[in-house]
Amino acid sequence: MLDTRFWILDSGYSILDNEINNGRSKLLHVGLTHFLIVSAILFSLGIYGIVTRKNAVMVLMGIELVLNSANINFIAFSKYGNFGLSGQVIALFVIILAAAEAAIALAIVLNIYKTFSNVNVDEIDHLKE
Repeated sequence: MLDTRFWILDSGYSILDNEINNGRSKLLHVGLTHFLIVSAILFSLGIYGIVTRKNAVMVLMGIELVLNSANINFIAFSKYGNFGLSGQVIALFVIILAAAEAAIALAIVLNIYKTFSNVNVDEIDHLKE
């Protein structure tokens, strides 16, 4: 059966739950607020992961969530703020930076695991010795 829930017809009518709404679309318009809410949720989860986790890999995953929330903000403000392509260019550089950061950080984590057989952030303070 064809799902016509979010189907928009060529005549300008939209069908939402099989109802025609006098030529007006009942579909939600995704605005800047929606992007900011998703970004705030990702940022909060990232900060929570950074602060509460002891495993270094989980801390790195939290950092990636924070960087991705910044990317969502850059792209959303680029689209709705009429800044041209500058937001997309900055987001591309952040993605490149995140990939480099992940590669170097994982190499450091593997070296720490090889040395201490442990990747808990609390127990790595023995590097001073």
